[in-house]
Amino acid sequence: MFGTQELLLIALVILLLFGGKKIPEMMRGLGKGVHSFKEGMKGIDEPEKDNTEKTEKKSDSDK
Repeated sequence: MFGTQELLLIALVILLLFGGKKIPEMMRGLGKGVHSFKEGMKGIDEPEKDNTEKTEKKSDSDK
């Protein structure tokens, strides 16, 4: 996909555009965003499991 030379060139361009002090702040923000996204996805998956359990209990009590 990308070779070592291409990645180094991209890193150099980013360093020149944003400077050395700004990059850690940007990466920290990106990390928080990814963490928040994962938490949101986890929250979406869990309620579905809860709904399935409630539906199964309801159908068992109907019998």
